[in-house]
Amino acid sequence: MTGAASGQRRILVGLAVLLAVLAADQASKWWILYRFDLPARGSVVIAPFLNFTMVWNHAVTFGMLGGLGRSGPVLFCVIALLAVIALLWHMTRTPKMLVAIATGGIAGGAIGNVIDRMRFGAVVDFIHAHAFGWSWYVFNVADSAIVCGVALWLIDTICFEKDKPRELV
Repeated sequence: MTGAASGQRRILVGLAVLLAVLAADQASKWWILYRFDLPARGSVVIAPFLNFTMVWNHAVTFGMLGGLGRSGPVLFCVIALLAVIALLWHMTRTPKMLVAIATGGIAGGAIGNVIDRMRFGAVVDFIHAHAFGWSWYVFNVADSAIVCGVALWLIDTICFEKDKPRELV
């Protein structure tokens, strides 16, 4: 495969991951809100280690910056969309498939949460994992994709770039 064709393939795969994450995120939130009716139920035990618990997240990760009032959702959307633009720009320039997949997952998750903030003024969180007395924050499919994308990017950086010289571009 030529360099240009390989680059186009990476971009298409990255965009496909973005769209898949966005679709899964929005479909799961639609189902939770309108079919499962989690807002009326509050919290439902799914398994000994998993609940669906309705949380409207007006802040960012771990509740940070929750006191910004009405300007918070707008500010968070602007920052997230700027990050998505930067990720898409990077996706068009990376020579690595794993990084294109990671950026697609992160961007798709960010867009999913932006859609929530624009529609509801808050992000729909509902997945509550817990085990052995330990409880994670309530999250959603978009958050999972962002965390997995960052993890993939870190794995690529740590494991696959050890011996390569760093470029500043």
